Amino acid sequence: MNQNNFNYNNTNKSHFHAGASSRKKLHNCRGTKSHHRCPRLVLLAVLMFGVGLFASCEKAFMSPDLSASAVNTFDYLWTKVDQQYSMFDVKDVDWNAVYDSIRPKVHNGMKNDSLFNVCAGMLDLLRDGHVNLVGPYDVSRSSDVYHGFYSESGIDRNTVFLYYLGPGYHVSGGMTHNALADGKVIYILYSSFSNGVSDAQLRNLHKLYPDAQGMIFDIRGNGGGALSNVYELLKLFRSHGQQIYSSQIKNGPGHNDFSPLQPTFAPKADTTTCFNLPVYVLTDRGCFSAASTFAIATQAYDHVHLLGDTTGGGMGLPAMGVLPNGWNYRFSITRTLALDGHNYENGVPPDIPVKFNPDLAFHSHRDNIIDTAVQLILGDQASL
Repeated sequence: MNQNNFNYNNTNKSHFHAGASSRKKLHNCRGTKSHHRCPRLVLLAVLMFGVGLFASCEKAFMSPDLSASAVNTFDYLWTKVDQQYSMFDVKDVDWNAVYDSIRPKVHNGMKNDSLFNVCAGMLDLLRDGHVNLVGPYDVSRSSDVYHGFYSESGIDRNTVFLYYLGPGYHVSGGMTHNALADGKVIYILYSSFSNGVSDAQLRNLHKLYPDAQGMIFDIRGNGGGALSNVYELLKLFRSHGQQIYSSQIKNGPGHNDFSPLQPTFAPKADTTTCFNLPVYVLTDRGCFSAASTFAIATQAYDHVHLLGDTTGGGMGLPAMGVLPNGWNYRFSITRTLALDGHNYENGVPPDIPVKFNPDLAFHSHRDNIIDTAVQLILGDQASL
């Protein structure tokens, strides 16, 4: 899971992650530019440099009279979040009220583990999987995101591997796949955006499944990974370089201080990699970070539909810093807006809501979400 697998000892953040049921597919957006390489990747490159510099130099630029006391450490963390966190508009948290209620619990001379728990409890109120406090003996994480990832899972992998992929499944980079419905449906399980996929592997899908009438792309339980793999996998879908979303970075101390919107465009369609078929992307609450970014990008494709449950959100890019006492912290400093202008940081809703039935999977070895997608694909073809 994205929030737990973060490498806190590596300040070169080359692996930073990105990412309504009735919403329309805005597939006719402007922006058929050849320079579609995403501004968000440029933003990511800037963050990779800036965050590493920030984390290594922040302590050097602290005021000489700023001691590592408990009070200074708490105040410093609260102020940094207040001025630089990017998600207050969707988290419904009164940060000033948080200070007033928690600050009395902090006093100089308190034990480090007690201070850690107070600071971690404050950060937990943000309900953001990209928010962590890193001490020498512990790492805090969002209890809300953790709960959604594990207790609201919408997939039984044993059922998928035994009764859908089967022993003859194929592996192409990060994709595990096979044919369903007598070769009429391509089923792809993609468990992590940390695992890359090449153009050659995408092209090989055409050779393996020449009779396919539709595709199921399953990202349930995908905790995120690299944004570059989001754009690589979008090559599976026909496009015209349309805009897929916009991003902003926090650029001032006010909660609404952001840079101008930077649009991101889809990769141009390559007939050797893209499929001109109906596609159903399967989602659940375990889809986090880059997986949510991938989900939100489907708004730009009229033949791609989200099916399942709302994702876990988490599309802000995080930055790290150092507290006066030497602990590290990170939190989101960007936000991603969908084509409809909405910030789905708390979760991208599916076009077709279907709740996973664990009893059916356990007793009958059936995945009702995959079965629904298969029925829709065969129905789509029958209606053509």
